[in-house]
Amino acid sequence: MDSAEMDSADHAKVELRQVVLARRDALPSTLRVAAAQALAVRPLPFNVAPGQVVAGYMPIRSEFDPQPLMRALAARGARLVLPVVVTRDAPLLFRRWQPGDTLVRGGLGILEPAADAPLSDPHIVLVPLAAFDRAGHRIGYGAGHYDRTLARLRGQGGAPVTIGLAFAAQQVEHVPALPHDVPLDYIATEHETIETRRH
Repeated sequence: MDSAEMDSADHAKVELRQVVLARRDALPSTLRVAAAQALAVRPLPFNVAPGQVVAGYMPIRSEFDPQPLMRALAARGARLVLPVVVTRDAPLLFRRWQPGDTLVRGGLGILEPAADAPLSDPHIVLVPLAAFDRAGHRIGYGAGHYDRTLARLRGQGGAPVTIGLAFAAQQVEHVPALPHDVPLDYIATEHETIETRRH
C-alpha cells in the first residue's frame, strides 16, 4: 500500500468514525444497559478457564460497558486486568484489578488500576471500538494503542483471543484496513457474536 492509498484510508476512517460515533451516542441509555447485561449472561464462543487473565476496560463516552461481563467472568474464576496508557505512542500495559479495587485517573483521564498493581499480560482481550465490519476490522479513536498492543502481544508469542464489544449500530460495510491494523477474532454486539478469526 503506497502513501496515497494510506492517506485515503486514513481519511475514510476519520469520516466513518465521526458518523458511527454520532450513531452510537444517539442510542438510548436503556438499550445500553440491557445490552451490557445481555452479553454478561450469553455464553462466549470460547472457553474462559479459571485463572486465565482477561483484559477489560473502563468505558468512556458512549462505549459498550464491559463491566457486567467482567464481573461474570471474575465470578467464574477469571483474573481481570485493565489497560494502562504509558505514553501516547507506546503499547498499553495491563495491571491486575478486581471489582471493588480503587481506580485512579491516568494521563488521558481514563480510570486505571493504581501504579502498584501487578502487571500481567492477558490471554483474552475485550476491545472497545468506534466502528467495525464483519471481517473483524475495527476503527478505534485514532491513537493506535490497541493495534500496537496486540502486535506486541502476538510478537511475543502470546496471541491473545480478541473480542470487540460494540452495539450493532456500529457495524459498517467495510473498514479500510491499513497494514498495521490488527483484526479482531470476534465481535460481540447486543444481538450476536460474530466469529471473524481465520483458521
